[in-house]
Amino acid sequence: MLRARKTLALAAVFAGAALALAGCSSNNPLDEPSGDKSADASTIVVGSQSYASNEIIAETYAQALEGAGLTVERKFNVGQRDAYMPALENGEIQVFPEYTGNLLQYLDKTATATTPDDVYAALKDAMPDGLTVLDQATATDQDSYTVTKAFADKYHLSSIADLKNVTEKLTLGGNPELADRPYGPKGLKSTYGIDIGFKATGDTTVEDLVAGTVNVADVYTSDPRISTDDLVVLKDPKGMILASNVVPVVTTAAEGTVSDILNAVQAKLTPEALVDMNVQNTVDKKSAADIAKAFLADNGLK
Repeated sequence: MLRARKTLALAAVFAGAALALAGCSSNNPLDEPSGDKSADASTIVVGSQSYASNEIIAETYAQALEGAGLTVERKFNVGQRDAYMPALENGEIQVFPEYTGNLLQYLDKTATATTPDDVYAALKDAMPDGLTVLDQATATDQDSYTVTKAFADKYHLSSIADLKNVTEKLTLGGNPELADRPYGPKGLKSTYGIDIGFKATGDTTVEDLVAGTVNVADVYTSDPRISTDDLVVLKDPKGMILASNVVPVVTTAAEGTVSDILNAVQAKLTPEALVDMNVQNTVDKKSAADIAKAFLADNGLK
């Protein structure tokens, strides 16, 4: 009988050790140590994708929530949607900065909306159970038809439609695949009735635009070079390009706690503000924490 008890005791020790080792074996940033979820039930976990612009927005959300007296945990550089969407759905992360058009396409591959308001409405309907989106910002991270300020001033350009007033040959620069995308030359012709040539510029698109090799370029709207190279993003009144406005995805459980705080941030997050934040990161080499702190202070949010 004594031997049996000793055997059972040793088995329990080995089982406990095995469980402890199993708990230490994962390097997944989304994994939680045993018991942490219940202990930190009041903590708001803010996540981010693995690139600087998204992390800056996430840090801004995190500091705004902390400024309102909430306890925040950061889980940045999580990865792509296949990694963080499940973490949002199971409640491991409660707040995540996203982009309306890209997220809509991920959730509903049959979606046809392109304008900001239509995309936002469709996105709200497409959100999985337990998740919702707060207010969309005017700041975007999407393709755009962009020109130099000198070219815009010369032809009085403010929107894509104004390109019809240009008297010289138009050439669009961008990645090779842009030639066949719905917002490339064919899309410009069918949507706005404007003929344009195309040149595959790849990684030198902005350099080609500034040098005059092309006079219109496909540039992401959060690109810091819009500011540093004095470029003008043309408006897209007909929604040829999929709108992708910055929007917080939050769990419905956290919505009541965070919505007013984050919507106040969203109201101040303009295209110019996001570009400036990215300039501070890439040119001035400031940290996401310092950039977020200054943004909140400058806008009376902290």
